[in-house]
Amino acid sequence: MLTVALGGLGALAVGAVIGGELVDHGVLPGKSLLNALDGACSVDDPHRTFAPLGTTMSGRFASRFRHRSVGYSIAYPPGFGPGDELPLVVMLHGEGGNHTNAVSGMSPAQLVAITRPGSAEHLATTVPTAIVTVDGGSGYWHPHPNDDPMGMVVDELIPLCRAKGLGRPNRGIGLMGISMGGYGAIAIAEHYPHLARAVAAISPAIWTSYDQARGVNAEAYSDANEFDAYDAVTHAAALTGCPVRVASGIDDPFQPGVAAFAAVAPAETTVLFSGGCHTSPFFLDQEPASIQFLSAHFSA
Repeated sequence: MLTVALGGLGALAVGAVIGGELVDHGVLPGKSLLNALDGACSVDDPHRTFAPLGTTMSGRFASRFRHRSVGYSIAYPPGFGPGDELPLVVMLHGEGGNHTNAVSGMSPAQLVAITRPGSAEHLATTVPTAIVTVDGGSGYWHPHPNDDPMGMVVDELIPLCRAKGLGRPNRGIGLMGISMGGYGAIAIAEHYPHLARAVAAISPAIWTSYDQARGVNAEAYSDANEFDAYDAVTHAAALTGCPVRVASGIDDPFQPGVAAFAAVAPAETTVLFSGGCHTSPFFLDQEPASIQFLSAHFSA
């Protein structure tokens, strides 16, 4: 699948790549509608079952890294609740999102309560796992002037969760995200290589240049130096030793960036290209496999 995707990339002109990204981000009209009409965005929608949901608790804390109050939610797997010691998945939302909608098409509690296909009793996750979501703002998940969502996750959110028994070193932490959040999961692992046991990124928003990023999302990077410092492709080697799963649709406008990342990623990285776009159906389709991938790397 990777070979086919990379081969297709070689046939694209730079202008077409930039144009596709601009179109799918609403700057130019047409491509998303055409994809919907010709079925390029269609993915299977299998029936999903969930065990009785565990407890979800939400709160806020004053973030010294983000200079504002930040909301978060912790969802426990079925049969567990506050006070239980569990592995932890840090789930990062996409652009325009927040802690209430970081998971696409379902709640965080449902994501950690998905059961195996054909079974309404046995969890799909190898090890029961908690999940936390948090407000990261509209910029990307790296330090910006006067706003550092990466520092907030590493030095505030994770310690808060560990104080509650979640994600302690003997159990493990996984990083997961969609779109901007998928980029963030990769970037945090690259800059804090001993933090996460594993990473799962769905449709990560990886740009191929600062000019492309600036042309579509001026809040993504403050300047070219910031792009270079936190570009997921440039720092991919830092993921050596960390299992990483990346899934992206062939018709996703960020496919060129994901392909560039795949070309230099360490051997522990699995990059999957399949039919789909940068849309909720693809995100939802990839969430169960992503949480299962992370859970498989946690300690029982």
